[in-house]
Amino acid sequence: MDLQLLALLLVVVALLVWRAVNRERREYAQFKRMRATKRRQRTMRRWLIESTLVFGGLSATVLLATWELVPVALADAQAWEPIAASRAFFLDGDVGRILVVAGWVLLAVAILLPFLLLRDADTEDVPKLGDIGALLPRTRGELPYGAGLALSAGVFEETMFRLALPTLLFGIGLDGPLAFAVACVLFGALHLYQKWVGVLTATLLGVVLAYLYLVSGTILVPIVVHALIDLRSLVLLPLVLGKVWSKP
Repeated sequence: MDLQLLALLLVVVALLVWRAVNRERREYAQFKRMRATKRRQRTMRRWLIESTLVFGGLSATVLLATWELVPVALADAQAWEPIAASRAFFLDGDVGRILVVAGWVLLAVAILLPFLLLRDADTEDVPKLGDIGALLPRTRGELPYGAGLALSAGVFEETMFRLALPTLLFGIGLDGPLAFAVACVLFGALHLYQKWVGVLTATLLGVVLAYLYLVSGTILVPIVVHALIDLRSLVLLPLVLGKVWSKP
């Protein structure tokens, strides 16, 4: 076992757990009580900067230390029979390629269809998976911050939890599939402020995103999917249903 990588892992996990258990829960509880747009904007702007620095900085640090292991960890996880079979089906067969295209179409439908079905509803009436209602922008001035948070989550959280962290776990001795599984659990735990429904939803989403990365072999696929899902919640939902563009 590489003791330097183990020490780095302990630091990374400690920071992530502290952020999830202490800081994010406390700050989110305060944020839910805010009503003034300027206060909400300041908090969202700070979250955006911190997300970039924390997840971007941690990811860069881990990847600098483990860069040579990235393709090794990926190959080890891809050799697992369910992933190997999925890659053979989706990448080498005509039916699989058609299903890949169909999958992107279904993702677009899943994102857009609720807005057509619920066009007369309000954001308060729409069921949400987890305690995320306070995060939705309430005025047009908050929309850019919602978009920024969605895009930063797509880029930096995927780089952290689907690329850097599994590689670090692999570097200390876990096999590829287990390393990605542990990273998914930690990804779910990071959403503790959204209560247990949010944790469970994030964990399951993490598994799907890890699967997409392992099958496709490129981190760009989970980044795009994650960003689209968050843009749906933090931009489209308040824009179409909340009518926030008309609320200065």
